[in-house]
Amino acid sequence: MRKTFTVRRALSAGIAAFAALSIAACSGGDGEGGHDMDSMESESAEADFNDADVMFLQMMIPHHEQAVEMADLAAEHAEDPEVVALAGQIAAAQQPEIDQMTALLEGWGEPTEMEGHEGMAMGGMATEEQMTELSAAHGADFDKLFVDLMIAHHEGAVTMAEEHHAEGQNADASAIATAVIDAQTAEIATLQEIQARL
Repeated sequence: MRKTFTVRRALSAGIAAFAALSIAACSGGDGEGGHDMDSMESESAEADFNDADVMFLQMMIPHHEQAVEMADLAAEHAEDPEVVALAGQIAAAQQPEIDQMTALLEGWGEPTEMEGHEGMAMGGMATEEQMTELSAAHGADFDKLFVDLMIAHHEGAVTMAEEHHAEGQNADASAIATAVIDAQTAEIATLQEIQARL
């Protein structure tokens, strides 16, 4: 009887200890699992993108690159101080956006250049002939041509950004589109003021 009681008591203690450990393990596992799940959902949300996001960034990169190229020409060819200052502002704003858009596409595993969409029109882009003419111009002639081309260029970028808001879904890409709309709409107003007095 004494031996049986001792065995039963040992078994009961063992079962209780096992149950306690199981509960603790399950509780810890659920908690850690919950954190992992939250982290995975957060990472998934950050990487959530669609074809419209990819196309917007792939098109906006060369669009920005041309604006920076035009702005760099102004540093050497422009005569009007306000044109020079605005060109510097444009380059300073758009180069970091190019870097950000490139990083986003690379982070998604997407190419930074368009594939199969080379013929798609990017609003406001200057033609090769216009860029050649701008490169050859100096002084007041450059100022007038630069302002005319940059107004059209900015208007095209704003339209592209607005279209992205209607079709894209990635938060980071949408933030870039908003920045483009805000900054370039304000710059269009300044360019139009300059245009009126040149």
